[in-house]
Amino acid sequence: MFNYFRKELDWGGRKLILETGKIARQADGAVLARYGDTIVLCTAVGVHTTKPGQDFFPLTVNYQEKAFAAGKIPGGFFKREGRPSEKEVLVSRLIDRPIRPLFPQGFHNEVQIIATVLSHDLENDPDVVALIGCSAALTLSGIPFFGPIAAARVGYIDGKYVLNPTAEQMGSTKLDLVVAGTAEGVLMVESEAHELSEEVMLGAVTFGHTGFQPVIQAIIELAERAAKEPWPLVEPSEAETALGARVDALARGAITEAYQEKVKQVRYEKVGAAKKATTETLAAEGLDLEKVRAKFKDLESDIVRNAILDTGLRIDGRDTKTVRQIVAEVGVLPRAHGSALFTRGETQALCVATLGTGQDEQIIDALEGESRSHFMLHYNFPPYSVGEAGRMGSPGRREIGHGKLAWRAIRPILPTKEQFPYTLRVVSEITESNGSSSMATVCGSSLALMDAGVPLTRPVAGIAMGLIKEDRGFAVLSDILGDEDHLGDMDFKVAGTEQGITSLQMDLKITSITPEIMQIALAQARDGRLHILGEMAKAITGARDDVAATAPRITIITVPKDKIREVIGTGGKVIREIVEQTKCKIDIDDDGTIKIAAVDIAQAQQAIDWIRGIVAEPEIGVIYHGKVVKTADFGAFVNFLGSKDGLVHISELQQGRVGRTTDVVNVGDAVRVKVIGFDERGKVKLSMRVVDQATGEDVSDKVGPKPGRSDREHGDRGRRDQPEQAAD
Repeated sequence: MFNYFRKELDWGGRKLILETGKIARQADGAVLARYGDTIVLCTAVGVHTTKPGQDFFPLTVNYQEKAFAAGKIPGGFFKREGRPSEKEVLVSRLIDRPIRPLFPQGFHNEVQIIATVLSHDLENDPDVVALIGCSAALTLSGIPFFGPIAAARVGYIDGKYVLNPTAEQMGSTKLDLVVAGTAEGVLMVESEAHELSEEVMLGAVTFGHTGFQPVIQAIIELAERAAKEPWPLVEPSEAETALGARVDALARGAITEAYQEKVKQVRYEKVGAAKKATTETLAAEGLDLEKVRAKFKDLESDIVRNAILDTGLRIDGRDTKTVRQIVAEVGVLPRAHGSALFTRGETQALCVATLGTGQDEQIIDALEGESRSHFMLHYNFPPYSVGEAGRMGSPGRREIGHGKLAWRAIRPILPTKEQFPYTLRVVSEITESNGSSSMATVCGSSLALMDAGVPLTRPVAGIAMGLIKEDRGFAVLSDILGDEDHLGDMDFKVAGTEQGITSLQMDLKITSITPEIMQIALAQARDGRLHILGEMAKAITGARDDVAATAPRITIITVPKDKIREVIGTGGKVIREIVEQTKCKIDIDDDGTIKIAAVDIAQAQQAIDWIRGIVAEPEIGVIYHGKVVKTADFGAFVNFLGSKDGLVHISELQQGRVGRTTDVVNVGDAVRVKVIGFDERGKVKLSMRVVDQATGEDVSDKVGPKPGRSDREHGDRGRRDQPEQAAD
């Protein structure tokens, strides 16, 4: 019934198994990839026809995690998986980026790749498994794909590289790097690092590339047995070649002149005018205008790339290593906890930092279980940033990916929660864009956090590198423009401090690059990063001494574990009352740590005193403030020291004899009391008569013996003494 094939190999201390022919047999390619007990079903389907006039490659990649993979039922009202989580979006991008460059140029058929996590052993992350499975599915499908590719995760533990570290090992690694590529070279790198050197990072990429070679060989061997017949490639027709030559002849001069304009908007206007004039001429000649747009892109690419290789000068007149002019400002928003405006050429990011409490932490419900994040970084790219009018909606994959890249760059230099007990949120609004807005976000976020008083280990900056590579040579470009990213061969983003790299991301549009090119790019990026850090230091060099006046102050106190219940109260009654009356935010941990946050210091102190009063034990001889909560014939019950009550006997209400308790105090009266002892049941005995109610002074040495029962005892004792005196 099944035309079943299987390939198995030992990889990184665990078995990697690729199976095909049993599940999802109607897809063009389907592979069940298993690593340990993590299993991902990967499918690839291509459409054999293209839409008329389509001039782009419609590739979609969907990575999805099913709750049943970890033996869970989804939360929420509907109890089924909803819109993609942040991780699902990021892994979809992770798969897309190394696969996309390997389809033939001019291939415009729709291709859809779906990776579904069926089982998660909570030890092996499904992302690398999914990428390998998708590569295998494409290789088997017959769809034109110049693969296969493979990927690996690389850790750095105790000075040694680790291939595919487990979830437990990831807790002690200084590096989380995913590298993907072909047998010839690297196509994609995604990483987070703890200030590692360029040499260590390059070594990790090389280690990972070497490490996944057996996987590529396994996919090839599986394809030799199970691959479908390849689709025929459509070669450009003579008419298309002639059209390209005609566009070149009409537009080269005007577009070459346009790309000598340094201002982006003016350059775009000139390029647009040149295209319009050429299109009108071609329309009059009766040529197919739907195919003209692609020819314009080829022409622009040729002009820009060859100009850089020939002259060493770029579109805006810079050489290959110069960074655009930088202006860094902090404190630009008066009510924000921290803010910064970072401008680099025609790219600008307005970054705003907000400090919150533990109640503001993000709760993440993933297959691995529920976790909490106290640092969030959100990136927004409104259409006005590139001078366009567009639809405003929820963040897309690009926004989520760029935000995560900046998050990875900043996180390694943040203080621990013990050092700085705030929840941090940074929002980056891209107000202008012409190349590398994600790296502007890194710089602006670092400035905004320092402006908010967050004690970063060191400032962090980022820079985007580009590449122009032809048979006759190559050029590595620092701080690329949007056009250089669009028309170039590489987007290589490096972020870090003066000590080392904290994040590295690389995407190629060609089949691979050499280690030599990567080494040059890393060295050039380090020089650019240090220059940017110097410009940032003109605005601020380190964290401010204190948080902003508008930010909450967090005070941490510790109470005995057995007192937590008293602070919370039955059904949370006590803690709710404290929060309502003091307007503070209060977080209580199981170990007895209590964090009190308030903008008003007086309110925070009120809450602190209240809590300390609840957990404190009364001491004999100490005077406390209290409130009468009940009266009786024999005295008054006074609430003091938080929720504790004590009895002021009627004889201890005041000097002299008291007829009725209510002659001295009533319910609700504020009084001062002194602890004078405990009864046989541990109840507190209080006195008001030995305390000056106006000043709170202890006057026990100025008052006589208490009245009432004590007077009678003295009288009886005196009468008993009389007979003895008479007998004498």
